[in-house]
Amino acid sequence: MTGLSKMARTADGPGGARVGRDRAESGNEHMSTTPPGPAAWRAIAAGASASFVGIGLARFAYTPLVPELINAHWFSPSAVAYLGAANLAGYLAGALSARRVGRWLGDRGALRWMMALATLALLACSVPVSVPWFFFWRLASGLAGGVIMVRVAGAVLPYLKGERRGLAGGAIFAGLGVGIAASGTLVPLLLHLGLSRTWTGLAVLCALLTALSWNGWPRPTAPAVPSAPGEGQGRPVRPARLRLLLVEYALISMGLTPAMAFLADFVSRGLGRGSAGSTVWILYGLGALVGPTLYGLLGDRLGFARALLLITLVQAGALAALATAHSLPEIAVLSVVIGSFPPGVVPVVLGRVHELVGRRPEAQSAAWGRATVAGALSLALSAYLYSYVFARSGQDHRTLFLIGAAALGLALVVGVAARFARVPVAAEEEAAYHVAGVRGASVRE
Repeated sequence: MTGLSKMARTADGPGGARVGRDRAESGNEHMSTTPPGPAAWRAIAAGASASFVGIGLARFAYTPLVPELINAHWFSPSAVAYLGAANLAGYLAGALSARRVGRWLGDRGALRWMMALATLALLACSVPVSVPWFFFWRLASGLAGGVIMVRVAGAVLPYLKGERRGLAGGAIFAGLGVGIAASGTLVPLLLHLGLSRTWTGLAVLCALLTALSWNGWPRPTAPAVPSAPGEGQGRPVRPARLRLLLVEYALISMGLTPAMAFLADFVSRGLGRGSAGSTVWILYGLGALVGPTLYGLLGDRLGFARALLLITLVQAGALAALATAHSLPEIAVLSVVIGSFPPGVVPVVLGRVHELVGRRPEAQSAAWGRATVAGALSLALSAYLYSYVFARSGQDHRTLFLIGAAALGLALVVGVAARFARVPVAAEEEAAYHVAGVRGASVRE
């Protein structure tokens, strides 16, 4: 049985296994895909470069620069925190506007120019003109990242064979993990050259990747999914499950925030281990490197619904364990496990979205856009929530980790409820398109 067949069986449940299998097999008969080999991997490499530039560096490289921005008297501590939030605000705006940008520029154009915008934003940050100047460019970098996050999967995955889409999705979003790893390794090395040159060096790297990937995007001429309705595209599956998935992803985003924002500080100041905080962050980055590909492969093997439940359970346990951990070896192991989650969960949620909306690229893109907005909104709101709790609790990191573990526990409950939700399909098939943001679509077997 192909990986795509497993996806269809998991989405419809045991009773729908035959329908899912027939649907997947008929879809494969009509697919015209990117030829295996260099062409496919060139497209995947372009996608990974986009996620690395737009989110991996544009967002995560800021974290290790925060102390230097303060020590070099570029900005006050309060202004630095304000500027960090600007990227998340821009990310939310980018996710909300991604469909419009895609219609205006096309996927290839949108991804090319958003990578260029992120590069320009990093270069502009090499000059501390003023707080408004810096805020604008941090906002712009977040906007670019939001558009890239929504559009990159739709620009690549429909042109690839369906059997390994989880693995391919993991490879595309591996750029997030590489960015986290780079924030703990590359950025400290560049800082020896000075703050301005660090920003410039990051911009040069992004410019190089933008140029190398410029012609790597698939041309929108022979999509893997046929445009005629009813030809192997599959039936949209239970919109109630899609709504629950959006809630689940929002809770997951809330759960991954504490470690992502406070892990290094927890070790450095909370435990009084000084430079060990940087070492733990590097280990977190190592986990982030393997997370997307590992979890994408897991989704191919188990089905994305089961994979999402499994990794959420593991991460909830790991975060709860971190809240009670004291020894550095234990924290080091937990850091690798927890670090795999923020970038690794992305291809799994993407795969689950594709299971639920069928084989229609437009519906897939719209539903993934909704999921990205849900995650971005949760990240932005939870960042302020955790900051408030951190201040009110006397800077107690463990309280934050317990809240994150509780959020992941709630996500697990929602995921189980979605897995076993029983909703009449015939009455709600058209509603699936409304959840995905596609109105008036024709639904056929």
